[in-house]
Amino acid sequence: MPSAKAIQNPWAKWGLIFGLWTLIGLAFSAQFYLSRANSILPVTWRYALEHSLIAEWYLFALLSIPTLWLARRFHFQRGQWPRQLAFHLLASAAFSVLWMTLRALIEEWLSPADESQVTFKAAFNVALATTFFFNLLIYWGIVSVSHAIEYYRRYQERELRNAELEAGLAQARLQALQMQLNPHFLFNTLHSISSLMHKDVEAADRMITRFGDLLRVALENTQTHEVPLRQELDFLKSYLDIEQTRFGDRLSVRMDIAPDALEARVPNLVLQPLVENAIQHGIEPHARPGQIELRARREDGKLLLEVRDNGDGLPDPQRSDEGVGVSNTRARLQQLYGDAHRFEFHNGEKGGLLVSVHIPFRSAATQ
Repeated sequence: MPSAKAIQNPWAKWGLIFGLWTLIGLAFSAQFYLSRANSILPVTWRYALEHSLIAEWYLFALLSIPTLWLARRFHFQRGQWPRQLAFHLLASAAFSVLWMTLRALIEEWLSPADESQVTFKAAFNVALATTFFFNLLIYWGIVSVSHAIEYYRRYQERELRNAELEAGLAQARLQALQMQLNPHFLFNTLHSISSLMHKDVEAADRMITRFGDLLRVALENTQTHEVPLRQELDFLKSYLDIEQTRFGDRLSVRMDIAPDALEARVPNLVLQPLVENAIQHGIEPHARPGQIELRARREDGKLLLEVRDNGDGLPDPQRSDEGVGVSNTRARLQQLYGDAHRFEFHNGEKGGLLVSVHIPFRSAATQ
């Protein structure tokens, strides 16, 4: 089927209409030629084309132009169809009479100028007796096709508007979620700095410097929903510098990042809430040294991200009480990837909590 854009081009549209009428005319010309081939009055291909294609179907093609205009001008609409039906009944009769008139004129012109010449009156009477109702069907066929194309065009427009609306709503929801996440992250980081202010001024000063870098990056990427994993890790390292200044030897971080995963696209600030959750629930409540492990690798066309801590884990990982950061991350993953992602919590075999994220692997270098 031709695309809607091609049909809207005037030259393409009229070329398509002319081509369709030509195909129909050629089919009837061939039928006319073959039906007379074995009779006592066979006809030539030229005769069949002149009397069937030119004198009949090209007339329909010519009259289809005003018919299509009338079909668009007097489109059937709810509440107005009785008046429009009456108009098209009259128009179809006029269409048939006009076709027969033109057909009779052409028939008279094509007939030999001798005693066997066909007169206009005779040709018109034959056309009236044999084609009047057939012409009505042709008119209503043109009107039906015009209405079908118009309904299809309106359906496409509605689908396009719905798709644009859904995309706009999804974009607005993502921006709202990200705007919710940024203040949450910033306030928690400020709280970490303030807790150290009266204990170690120099350490708090270093944290403020790192916090300024974090704030700049967070504000620069406010409208960005996906970033390369390499950039996400750089941001996470700045955040971990602040937390390690706060916890000292109580916090150690180990990263196992596959080289081919560094350019994968990931949701902006997807790792920071998970690491923050691990620190808050797995490290902070205990006096013993805590460790966070971060892994990233490509696996079966997916990108696997894992954050593991050595805390106590959860009584029921499937029914955890999620804070703002984790619940926000879950909602953003759903908005970005739908059913193509997994976001799961598991207690580790040796204790602690493992959070895993599976998302489609998309390279930032080829985006």
